[in-house]
Amino acid sequence: MNVIDVAIIVAYIILTLFVGIWVSKKASQGLKSYFLGGNNIKWYYLGLSNGSGMFDVSGTAWMVGILFLYGVKSFMFMWLWPIWNQIFVMMFLAVWIRRSNIMTGSEWILTRFGDDRAGRASHSIVAVFAIVAAVGFIAYFFEGVGKFLTIILPWDMALHIGSLVLLNSEQSYAMIIIFLTTIYTVKGGMFSVVATEVLQYIIMVIAGILVAGYAFFAFSDVEINSVISTEWKNVFFGWELGTHWDKEFQAFNDLIDSEGYKMFGALIGMTLFKGFFASIAGPTPSYDLQRILSTRTVKDAAYMSGFTNLVLFIPRYLLISGIVVIALVVLTPEMIANPALSGAELEVLLPKVINFHVPVGIKGLLLAGLLAAFMSTFSAFVNAGPAYLVNDIYKKYFRPEASHKHYIKVSHIASFLVVILGVIMGFFADSINSLTLWITSALFGGYVAANFLKWIWWRFNGWGYFWGMLSGLIVASLQFVLDNNKGNFMEGSLLYDLSHVHAIYLFPIIFGVSMLGSFLGTYFSPPTDKEVLKAFYKNVKPWGWWNPVYKELKAEDPSFEKNHEFWWDMMNCAIGIIWQSSMIVLPIYFMIRDYPKAIIALIVFGITTSILKFTWLDKVRKIPN
Repeated sequence: MNVIDVAIIVAYIILTLFVGIWVSKKASQGLKSYFLGGNNIKWYYLGLSNGSGMFDVSGTAWMVGILFLYGVKSFMFMWLWPIWNQIFVMMFLAVWIRRSNIMTGSEWILTRFGDDRAGRASHSIVAVFAIVAAVGFIAYFFEGVGKFLTIILPWDMALHIGSLVLLNSEQSYAMIIIFLTTIYTVKGGMFSVVATEVLQYIIMVIAGILVAGYAFFAFSDVEINSVISTEWKNVFFGWELGTHWDKEFQAFNDLIDSEGYKMFGALIGMTLFKGFFASIAGPTPSYDLQRILSTRTVKDAAYMSGFTNLVLFIPRYLLISGIVVIALVVLTPEMIANPALSGAELEVLLPKVINFHVPVGIKGLLLAGLLAAFMSTFSAFVNAGPAYLVNDIYKKYFRPEASHKHYIKVSHIASFLVVILGVIMGFFADSINSLTLWITSALFGGYVAANFLKWIWWRFNGWGYFWGMLSGLIVASLQFVLDNNKGNFMEGSLLYDLSHVHAIYLFPIIFGVSMLGSFLGTYFSPPTDKEVLKAFYKNVKPWGWWNPVYKELKAEDPSFEKNHEFWWDMMNCAIGIIWQSSMIVLPIYFMIRDYPKAIIALIVFGITTSILKFTWLDKVRKIPN
């Protein structure tokens, strides 16, 4: 690595630590200040911070691989998460969540189900979910950043005592970066997280523009089009994927056939089904939810969520598209020459391009940008997870009347504890892929049904929520165990068949079991206290089946009106998904020099932006502060 690149990376790390520690004094005024910035951070800073937190290294490497192989329509693979839950948050959920005026997602649950045994059961399971998720993601980042830096950086960082290897190079790199990030995150809380993430976002954008600029001017459209086909550039699809690559690149077509996504129409249908329910369920209790709760007002929460979408996708896909263009022209010949081409080759495209095909200076900035992406996402989880440990468990059940200074000290300890647990889990994880599967299927798979019902159905109660979450998590965990032991089952058996089904196709089973747990838990226990329901519904005003509660409120206050905007919100969500998609495909088409399609994407972006100005922004402006 050139000395210029090393200097850029060192300068970035020093600047980040300086900014994080410099603003840390503001976090000493209490838990609300530490975890939510005292609700005093401007919405556009929170939006930049939120976008920065979603710009992670492992996800970027995965997107580079799928865009390279599947072409433009690969952006729909992002619906598996689903990325357009951010659109649902923008359109109505941010407003609903921020009206609660509380500190964490599990504290929010008490406003919905009350503070009796049922409410506390639901409150506890969300707190445990949030802490486990934070630990799991820290383990995921520990694995990811270690592998990434070992490929990129030239130094052997293994720690030896004689012939005994205490830490290999991957683990040493991961420990160094995690230690540096934890210092400013623990010391400064939300203020340090947001300040450093805004800085990191700026660095990521500069890196993305420079890489895109280099790829644009260093490689001609003739070179690019000699590799990719018309189908590669086609955003539309049928029930089954067509032939993506020309005959001389048949190895890539064979790889697509082996990946399990050939029935693309079925895959998209299932992602739409999952995505709708997962999106209405709302953000999981992590950094995204903390950003919403950190805003100054309900109106600011909506602005922040919309701004997150606007600032995230174009810069991120400029970087991804630039890397893919370089890989298409430079790496395709050697990949085709490899007779044992596999999906693993796609996972290392990003570090390969950075290592060997990016100029000096740009390489340093790009590495600083990707390091920033890791540190911003990591710091967001280190700030979010301990909030549940301190506010929802320690403060609520052990020391409810302690001083602000005491809670801040406990928050520091909790943050270190969560990081240590995540690192320990990272040491024992088999791979990034196994952690990703565990998080997306076992954790988030069991989250959807109960959190969907909590918004829309008045009769749904705390025990229904508890058993819905628990049953969903159990069956999703069983699915994860099956997937990791697929080689141990006899061919032709039921367990063998189930273990070889893609996780997305098992989602209806997980969802169904969780729904059953929710209904049984609800109907075998009494309804939530009417006063709790009335207070919640009057404050949040969700749409759905709330008629008995609405009638009582209407009798008390004839001027009270229910939320009639379900179809309006769904229309805005549909327009928003198109708007979001246009921001993804626009930089891709621009980078592969398909200017007619880039212009169409730009026009779609302009039209949808104009529509949302009238259907969403003007409505948000009328929300009282």
